[in-house]
Amino acid sequence: MTEQIEEALNEIRPMLAKHLGNIEFMKFEDGVVYVRFLGTCQGCPLSQLTLKAGVEEILKSKVQGVDRVEAV
Repeated sequence: MTEQIEEALNEIRPMLAKHLGNIEFMKFEDGVVYVRFLGTCQGCPLSQLTLKAGVEEILKSKVQGVDRVEAV
């Protein structure tokens, strides 16, 4: 499961890197992926939109068993 999540995040990272940001996988528990935004993504006013409309949708479509994504 962790490997599948990391592979999906690797597809997302180049988009975040264009804005000098990144994302770090923290853990997977009970259908929830916990991530941490890094760089300029951390504290960005649009980070919640990126999390739900971008990261969460991509992970849910690529990794079976992911119900939602939360930032820590």
